[in-house]
Amino acid sequence: MAEIVIRNTNERITGEENVREFLNNQEVVYEHWNMDKLPADLQENFKLSDDDKQRILDTFDEEIRDLAARRGYKIWDVITLSESTPNIEDLLKKFEEVHTHSEDEIRAIVGGKGIFIIKGSDDVGYFNVELEPGDVISVPENTPHFFTLMENKQIIAVRLFIEENGWVATPVEDPQFQ
Repeated sequence: MAEIVIRNTNERITGEENVREFLNNQEVVYEHWNMDKLPADLQENFKLSDDDKQRILDTFDEEIRDLAARRGYKIWDVITLSESTPNIEDLLKKFEEVHTHSEDEIRAIVGGKGIFIIKGSDDVGYFNVELEPGDVISVPENTPHFFTLMENKQIIAVRLFIEENGWVATPVEDPQFQ
């Protein structure tokens, strides 16, 4: 289950309902998928072939199509990052810059762990959303944020897009980010 860390107070929010309530108050969508349905050979496999990625999409087809119908997504794919990903450190540097998008950024984590750092309301400031398999999050459009991997540097995620070219990041200089 996802956990929240409010960066300026180090307060930790745990438990699915508490996390959901906090994120809802920050206008961040949070859902949870059943990971028991993912075939064992795809769990924690960070060197996925195109066929493996399609099997993940097929496994979660109902969930993906439900999200697409509710939120207007047109295309989706699977991304995997790990120590074996070429130029992983360069990719992480690119990801780890505060930015916004003209559409929401949604990820369904199906393997590994990652963190979204999101700018919340003025009374909250920036907060971390620590994600693990089954967690689905949608950061609202035009919300300053960035994504990074946790210490294991491994993740598999389903990404959904409204724009058929995917999202484009617009860098944000924010003196409130520390």
